[in-house]
Amino acid sequence: MPAEQKPEIASVWTRPRRQREQLSREQIVAEAVRLLDADGIEALSMRKLGTRLDAGATSLYRHVANKDELIELVVDEVYGELTVPTAAGPEEWRDAAARSAYSLRAMILRHPWVASVLGQVGLVHLGPNVTKMSERMAAVYRTAGFREAETELALSTVISYVIGMATSEAAYLSLIARSGRTEREFAETLRRGGAASEGDGGAGDARAEDPEKVREETFDYGLQRVLDGLRTRLDSTAP
Repeated sequence: MPAEQKPEIASVWTRPRRQREQLSREQIVAEAVRLLDADGIEALSMRKLGTRLDAGATSLYRHVANKDELIELVVDEVYGELTVPTAAGPEEWRDAAARSAYSLRAMILRHPWVASVLGQVGLVHLGPNVTKMSERMAAVYRTAGFREAETELALSTVISYVIGMATSEAAYLSLIARSGRTEREFAETLRRGGAASEGDGGAGDARAEDPEKVREETFDYGLQRVLDGLRTRLDSTAP
């Protein structure tokens, strides 16, 4: 008796596209991204998305089986926004790695919901954009000289830092948006409150004048220290 075959794990990437449908997969994904950007992951439902598209949820189910498949699609869509430069040689890897990290940070800040769902996708099936961008990023670390077994670990270390920092930034910016103030106004309020409690009148804190620059400097400082560590690792394993 032949061994029982295990059922294939369903994924939107194995589902054939329907042709000549009034509502396309691309339309569904684009509207889902707009919904997520506006209201967050908690607001995403097939029914709400169908309403925004002026279509019933049944129409959506012709393209995606459930919300999990929809999340696969929207994550792959925003991954297509990444810019990952190539590194022509080992001396260029650090700049390419940093620019890739900045691109990932910018994408997460544009789409704050993505950080919370990255762990839900890519376990079995990867979309074309996730596959392409992940391979491009891995190529940078291979060019740097990391051994094959360590390339993924080095890349994951940097990505984990970026996701952690960008998620905190996104939460901070969301708080500011709910306050109805600009980032500069919000930072000034915090500065004055802290200064009042310390009794110094808040003088001398010039960094509060450009809070966006402060965020960028903070992110870059941590990123450079992570890359310093990887550089030291490369030097220690060089033949």
